[in-house]
Amino acid sequence: MGRIAGRFARVEPRRRARAFVLGLLSDLPRKNCWTLAEHAGDATPYGLQHLLSRARWDADAVRDDIRDFVVEHLHHEDAVLVVDETGDLKKGTHTVGVQRQYTGTAGRIENSQVAVYLAYSTPLGHAAIDRELYLPRSWTEDTARCRAAGIPDSVAFATKPALAARMIGRALDAGVPASWVAGDEVYGGNPHLRTELEKRQVGYVLAVACDHRITTRAGKFRADALVKKLPKRAWQKLSAGVGATGHRFYDWALADIADDRPGHHQLLVRRNRRTRELAFYRCYSPKQVPLSTLVQVAGRRWTVEETFQSGKGLAGLDEHQVQRWASWHRWVTLAMLAHAFLAVVRADEHARHPKPEGLIPLTCNEIQRLFIALVVRLVHGATHRLDWSHWRRRRQAPSQASHYQRQAAQT
Repeated sequence: MGRIAGRFARVEPRRRARAFVLGLLSDLPRKNCWTLAEHAGDATPYGLQHLLSRARWDADAVRDDIRDFVVEHLHHEDAVLVVDETGDLKKGTHTVGVQRQYTGTAGRIENSQVAVYLAYSTPLGHAAIDRELYLPRSWTEDTARCRAAGIPDSVAFATKPALAARMIGRALDAGVPASWVAGDEVYGGNPHLRTELEKRQVGYVLAVACDHRITTRAGKFRADALVKKLPKRAWQKLSAGVGATGHRFYDWALADIADDRPGHHQLLVRRNRRTRELAFYRCYSPKQVPLSTLVQVAGRRWTVEETFQSGKGLAGLDEHQVQRWASWHRWVTLAMLAHAFLAVVRADEHARHPKPEGLIPLTCNEIQRLFIALVVRLVHGATHRLDWSHWRRRRQAPSQASHYQRQAAQT
């Protein structure tokens, strides 16, 4: 918290930010301003709501502090920037960015809010270092709706790959040491993102669809058609990294892409050794690299999924109940800070105790449990608990009465 203290002009929001992050690191079953305020010992949630909505502090500056903190502690020569989006299911139509859209979280079209994140991934650990909220055209084309949600007039529609390029550019301009970018088909199929990375001479391993068109010296082919022309000797068994059950072995093959631009352009193919299912990656590197390097970068993409899982499960990344632009950015930024803390402590513990005898290395989940038990646990008297029960029921009573009135009117 000392690293971001200077971002707050007054001591009150600085202290509330600390209480907020401690609440996010707690074991509360639900994390919102009401529960976090009760956990902090406040009489009402108004202070934390003020922190998210009206207090004067720069969430983007705190984001930059988080990026520097993560890079400082997880720095490694094999660092990869991983980009991906995640969706949070939301009700109503007033929450910023919400509309019916596809989200991988639900696996279908739902009323949801989608954001694109950039994760810094190394063999030491991984954590999110940037975020951009995706605004559909239904929002950016409705000026009144945007102003009601507090969206600045300067914000225009941008695709998810464009948001990814913006975040990658910020990281590289800030000196983040990373030679590779990884992402799924949403980003691999976008030629503008690939071109921007090539201009910066940053290598990439980006997934593409099976119908992605590949130009070779023998002609233009779909990716799945090109695979059939590969000889058996082209396939190699390699590990894409260590998973929960050990090394993730696949068969891999590489095909050159005919491209007049500088650098090396290739199609990487992954084949499941049991189901024979195929996955395809478009690759670029300023200098020629071995197949094993491309495989390791491709395997690193999955760390962003682990970042989402632990960020949501341990730090309340998706539990925000805010509707406005500034509040969303402030909540997710402080949640990123909470998760980054866990990731850095984990990396530090693994460095000091790489192979504890008879034990598995400490996980983020176990670190959170120990942190709660040894540091966070606060004890409040019965009066505090009863006061909060009274406050909640008093606030919920008008909502319940209004709901019953609407039901009666409809009937």
